[in-house]
Amino acid sequence: MVETADTRVMVDCGFSVQEIERRLAQAGLTPDGLDALLVTHEHGDHLGAAGAFARRYDVTVYASHGTVHAARDARFPRLQEVSSDAPVAIRGLQVTPFTVPHDSREPTQFTFSDGDRELALMTDAGHVTPHMVAIAARADGLLLECNHDPEMLEAGRYPYRLKQRIRGGWGHLPNHAASDLLARAANNHLRSLIGMHLSADNNAPDLARDALARGVGATPEDMEVATQDQGFPWRTL
Repeated sequence: MVETADTRVMVDCGFSVQEIERRLAQAGLTPDGLDALLVTHEHGDHLGAAGAFARRYDVTVYASHGTVHAARDARFPRLQEVSSDAPVAIRGLQVTPFTVPHDSREPTQFTFSDGDRELALMTDAGHVTPHMVAIAARADGLLLECNHDPEMLEAGRYPYRLKQRIRGGWGHLPNHAASDLLARAANNHLRSLIGMHLSADNNAPDLARDALARGVGATPEDMEVATQDQGFPWRTL
């Protein structure tokens, strides 16, 4: 959820409609207060019930042409297709999609700006690109993927083909790549940093915190990661 004084948007809808409703209520929110639903890509843990949710609550969906084309359920009541690096105004919020290397049709992550602060969402990327570093370098807030620890992935229960997909450059960012991105960005005005998309099987919160801390020259105790059950509390930039 991203909110300004007059705008509220949700990114992705990988849960069931009922679970989304429950999580919104837990945050003190209602679905009818949404101005938009943004979808990063068509994988089930991100697109999921987006069609059903959008139809139930008559929400406009923003997604790339490739994501819409690849979606199993693209019966959105209202759709606005987005293109990489082309800003879109959603009431008082400027949203800019950007591309990341991921094994989907046309994946986009997003930055959000109210004209004063900028938040960057950066998950589901197989490796770090110069464009990602440039975006991280200017962000006031960064939600950054720390998906897996390579040693845990190698020793884990996943089948070989899935391991190859995750670590193959078009899957998900390992902890050390997130750390490298932060070091290259050298952002000394970053107000909020949260590790995202941690694997329940192939990562541990302490390992992700260590990686984030190395990247920004902080202590692990100062780092925060989102959990799969609770996410993280509201943060104000």
